[in-house]
Amino acid sequence: MRFLRILVLSAVAVSAVLLGFSLWANTSSPPHPTGTAETAVVEFVIDGDTVDLIIDGQQERVRLIGVDTPESVSRDTPVQCYGAEASAALTGLLPINSVVRIERDAEVRDRFGRVLLYLYRADPTTSDGEIFVNEWLLANGFADTLFFEPNTTYRSQFTRSRNTARDAGLGLWGVCEGPDQPLS
Repeated sequence: MRFLRILVLSAVAVSAVLLGFSLWANTSSPPHPTGTAETAVVEFVIDGDTVDLIIDGQQERVRLIGVDTPESVSRDTPVQCYGAEASAALTGLLPINSVVRIERDAEVRDRFGRVLLYLYRADPTTSDGEIFVNEWLLANGFADTLFFEPNTTYRSQFTRSRNTARDAGLGLWGVCEGPDQPLS
């Protein structure tokens, strides 16, 4: 009987913690520019800057805005220095079936038909409860910046993160001679 009571109290405590985290994460997130927070489910990570998401029940190929990781799966480009590492980093950050918050910029799709997005993954260890995936790739040396007008909302922020990683020799900046280098 004592074991059952402890089990029930533990379940109640875990539920309260999860509810509290859910409320905290929802209230501490930066506001979505359109006023509504959209979410999607990760289906598969293609490489370091491309992912398949389920958005409103539809599978969409998504290109992360403002970042460019070394190639790891392109048919037209050989594997580049740090491409496999960038792909593995994004795969670790966005496990299959994880829920992400999505944010759009000025254009919906690129010339290849991919949806252009900024992604946020929940993380209770950060002050705002989220990891800004695009910026995380830059700050940790897995990506360089790449901007296509008019999708430049975070240009300054991304450039600062990239410069800090480059100056510290993080990731590709410490291993490769720069981005877009063939794997030797």
